[in-house]
Amino acid sequence: MQNITLSPFKKIYIASDFHLGYSKDEAGLDSLEREKKILRWLEMARKDAELIILLGDIFDFWYEYKKAIPKGFVRLQGKIAEITDSGIDVVFFTGNHDLWMFGYFEKELGVKVYHEPQQVTWNNKKITLGHGDGLGNGDYSYKFMKKALFTNPVCRFFFEWLHPNVGIGLAHFWSNSRKPSKKQTNKKPKQIDKYRGKEQEWIWNYCHEIQQKTPQDYYIFGHRHLPLMIEMNKKIIAPTEDSQDEANNKSYYFNTGEWMNQFTYLVFEVENETQLATLKRHCFEADTKWIID
Repeated sequence: MQNITLSPFKKIYIASDFHLGYSKDEAGLDSLEREKKILRWLEMARKDAELIILLGDIFDFWYEYKKAIPKGFVRLQGKIAEITDSGIDVVFFTGNHDLWMFGYFEKELGVKVYHEPQQVTWNNKKITLGHGDGLGNGDYSYKFMKKALFTNPVCRFFFEWLHPNVGIGLAHFWSNSRKPSKKQTNKKPKQIDKYRGKEQEWIWNYCHEIQQKTPQDYYIFGHRHLPLMIEMNKKIIAPTEDSQDEANNKSYYFNTGEWMNQFTYLVFEVENETQLATLKRHCFEADTKWIID
């Protein structure tokens, strides 16, 4: 995944935040319906995909015990195995809901798993991507909990001694308690927050810090549950006769949104006419509007 030059007519598909297993909000599809919709998307994507990237929080909770995994999601796992067996690469970035992956997806499904953001080069485009949790300034309570509890080997040891019925039950209870209730959302489709401007976006601030040191063409993250396209400061490029026009020298932060109500995703492809590599916004079987700043 680090350095890719797309084969002719091939694409890279990117999506995140399916939160399979979460069915509390009646405004959206339940988990099984969403899983079947995701399978339709994967079947569509595999027709011209060179790489499929799942940017985390694919499950509302996932923990790999030494001898067991959470029940359910067999359709998704089977489809992923079928896709990787056909020769298409699938990459998984862990999120804050499914960071406890310890080898099952690599061994059984042929998926490459990353636990931290990565910097890659696709068709000479420099890209930083990851799930997005705990980045930038802010969210200090989560950062503390991730270090003290979620990734602490002592805490993991004691958690694994709980019966899965208890451990997974507690995890789902905690996850649901942090999501907006129907009363809070007035029965509208659930999303974490509203967009308040790029300076208030922790992930954008994280991208901005990178941009000052090692400018990128694209930043791609999930976690935020908002489909975003935000322009970064332009890259510093020495003028030459071969320089592209000003529009092509801009950098952008994209957020992939979520698949509980919006069903948004990104596609990296090379345009046939111009042969320029670009990142395009899409939604699947929906009419979601992206937030552009």
